[in-house]
Amino acid sequence: MGITRGLVITALFGVVLFLLIPAYVPRPRFIPGFAPPPDMWPRTVSMLGMALGILLVGLSFSRKTEAIADPEDASAIRGDTPLGTLLTRFGWTMLVFALFIGSVMLLGFLLSSILLLIAMLILTGYWRHKVVAAIVAVALPLVLYLFFSSALNTRFPVGSLFKAIGI
Repeated sequence: MGITRGLVITALFGVVLFLLIPAYVPRPRFIPGFAPPPDMWPRTVSMLGMALGILLVGLSFSRKTEAIADPEDASAIRGDTPLGTLLTRFGWTMLVFALFIGSVMLLGFLLSSILLLIAMLILTGYWRHKVVAAIVAVALPLVLYLFFSSALNTRFPVGSLFKAIGI
């Protein structure tokens, strides 16, 4: 179980690092010596995610991990949720991420991130607390966007829809 999780985590961060960042984060030809390139933080987070995935795979081979891992623990984590339901949720999650990637160029990073977080909150069931979830869904991407764009001068896609209307 841990091996599969580790490989999936490593693969997802690998897709971000090797496919999405080169395609969606422009790297200027000249970068002043004191300024980090725009792809520094996404690459750093992706490399850390891949390292954690590889670490999970490595720890899964440990005898201590095997002794702790109990099939009943996995069913306790899963609860009474059938495997088909879990696979359906996983499919919806992958669809939402694909829609996010496609919507970034149309709607821009900020609006796409807000919609992604709303969808993830709905899929995980935290949407029951609508006011808190709505505040988190709007505030978290906005704060991260402002931090990275202002403090670190990282540029994010604006979106062709907003370019067309002049925003």
